[in-house]
Amino acid sequence: MSLFVFFRILLICFLLLINPVGVNSAEILQINSPKKILIGDLNRNLEISLFCVEVNKENELMAINILKKNFPRGTKVKIKPFGLDGNDLKAKVYKLNENIEMSELLISNNLSNEICGK
Repeated sequence: MSLFVFFRILLICFLLLINPVGVNSAEILQINSPKKILIGDLNRNLEISLFCVEVNKENELMAINILKKNFPRGTKVKIKPFGLDGNDLKAKVYKLNENIEMSELLISNNLSNEICGK
């Protein structure tokens, strides 16, 4: 192995150590309603409307509490966009490295009705 190749490998290892892969993922910034979630990354903030979910007025506070408990501020998430409704981005929000999705969490706790088919 040449000295040049050795230093390239050493440089790549060093860069991976100081810049981990998961650093640039999005994270939860705010949950103020069971329908609108504020997500941010290093560059921008984005308001997400949960896809296919309708929460009754009487269940809103409980739905917010369950979302905040399972997705506290700073939780790393990934989003799966489904389109735009006016200026709102419709998406599903998943906890990174876990199989928990916000809409499904609300539906499984009987706090929301699914308003579109799977």
